[in-house]
Amino acid sequence: MFDAVLVANRGEIALRVIRACKELGIRSVAVYSEVDRDAPHVRAADAAHLIGPPPAGQSYLDIDKILAVAAEAGVDAIHPGYGFLSENADFARAVADAGLTFVGPPPDAIASMGDKLTARGVAEAAGVPVVPGTDEPTDDPDVARAFGDEHGYPVAVKAMFGGGGRGMKVVHGPDDMTEALEAAQREATASFGRGECYLERYLERPRHVEIQVLGDLDGTMIHLGERDCSLQRRHQKVVEEAPAANLTPAVREAMGTAAIKVAKEMGYHNAGTCEFLLDEDNETYYFLEMNTRLQVEHPVTELVTGVDLVHAQLRIAAGDGMGLTQDDVTLTGHAIELRLNAEDPAIGWVPSPGLITDFRPPLGPWVRLDSVAETGYEIPQTYDSMFGKLIVWGADRDIARHRMLRALDEMVVEGIPTTAGFGALAMAHEQFAAGEHSTNSIEQEWDLSSLEPHGPAASGPGDDPAPREVTVEVNGRRLELAIHGDVGAVVSGAAPGAGGDRPSRGSSGSGGGGGASSEDLVAPMQGTLVKYAVEEGDTVSTGDLVAVLEAMKMENNITAHRDGVVGSLALEPGDPVESGAVMARIEGP
Repeated sequence: MFDAVLVANRGEIALRVIRACKELGIRSVAVYSEVDRDAPHVRAADAAHLIGPPPAGQSYLDIDKILAVAAEAGVDAIHPGYGFLSENADFARAVADAGLTFVGPPPDAIASMGDKLTARGVAEAAGVPVVPGTDEPTDDPDVARAFGDEHGYPVAVKAMFGGGGRGMKVVHGPDDMTEALEAAQREATASFGRGECYLERYLERPRHVEIQVLGDLDGTMIHLGERDCSLQRRHQKVVEEAPAANLTPAVREAMGTAAIKVAKEMGYHNAGTCEFLLDEDNETYYFLEMNTRLQVEHPVTELVTGVDLVHAQLRIAAGDGMGLTQDDVTLTGHAIELRLNAEDPAIGWVPSPGLITDFRPPLGPWVRLDSVAETGYEIPQTYDSMFGKLIVWGADRDIARHRMLRALDEMVVEGIPTTAGFGALAMAHEQFAAGEHSTNSIEQEWDLSSLEPHGPAASGPGDDPAPREVTVEVNGRRLELAIHGDVGAVVSGAAPGAGGDRPSRGSSGSGGGGGASSEDLVAPMQGTLVKYAVEEGDTVSTGDLVAVLEAMKMENNITAHRDGVVGSLALEPGDPVESGAVMARIEGP
């Protein structure tokens, strides 16, 4: 087994890997950006190193910085978690070239699946069906419209590199194609560094079912059953479960066999997931993509199989093998996971980073919480809105649903909006209870009007008492010191709760929305202005697109709140925007 592992990630997945390292007697090394100085994963690691400012491109996506820390810390391997560099073949190669072990699949496998068009080719070569789509990337709206004319609408514009719903837009008619292509390319470039997009036929009401595979260095490949990830908003998963409800044994076996075929075709090893779309007939399935990494929803598979996937990843990477055969895999009971995001589902899933003023986790049997949430933790707007996952297990699906409801009733998260209220609605929804939901249920079929808007997220540490511990950096390495007395007088930039001054978040200077008039279009969230879709003097109607605001890696359309004429535009593309800031003035006709 490895002596030391660097975890090239942040948030709850970094904490998850660090805990697994501790359980296996492995020294863990964390990396962090300036905004994550006091994050839980940093405190949990045996050592931690600063790698740059908040933007991911200057920290968590900087391969050279991460490898420099790995060399300084003397690690044997690097675990990428998920997101960031986890599916970057160049990173995996660079790790190997540095004489280290990449805890994941071989670089060629990552490359073949990271490019979704190549992935489609691998699936076809393995005899696995794929959704009809283009064979080459395109940024030409005419080519895209021709595809729509041939295959019919809606059409999915999808990023070739990356996943998690970013860089994907659904187009319902030819007039929307140009804007969708541009938006998908911007999102993909911002999240993954590559903006190429391709087209697929968009299935109207599919289920999203995926198969967890696990392979060792000797070529043994098994699957650990399926997960249903159909409850989604903005093409991003919200609730996942294992096994999938209402799936026939024949389809279950066929999809498991298909996943193994794809994995073997590409010479895969370590943990991976083959994702499929299951059509409305509950029989016809299509290969969608393969995620060459650990998935966010891996805990539900762990709870129904008893297999610790992170332990397995580390053992396989170290050459110890899986210690499992397909006959050893047995699914017991049912597990459900709810992603906990700093978002307000009542007002369009608006990202709402901010300070958690009070946090109390749920307890009781068969309840698991993978999270960085704690009282005093501030969720930064720089990264993804997910701060944790609540997972429960039950002897059957109904028991698991009711256990989730009980756990959500116990959990307290104050200071920010979260998706917990939606989770309770979902668990009680008759469609979900019957297992008849699809990927479009939330946005097209469910009534969310009973959810109460949260209001503005809390910001800043307030009047928390002074702590006894502070963090300092010496040559970019994080160290903790105990200081008695007024820490604010001793150290600047102290940890949350330090009692000293704290830098305020960036602002465009437009201020909040407290003094906004009825003509002012105000930002519903924090973010960065991507572009204006109008010019001064343009006439707009209620609901027309006015601006695009990027918040926590997702683009959000800001639409006109009234009919009128655009009198002024308050910001410039690239400006940071505070929640409530005036973005434009729409004057009465």
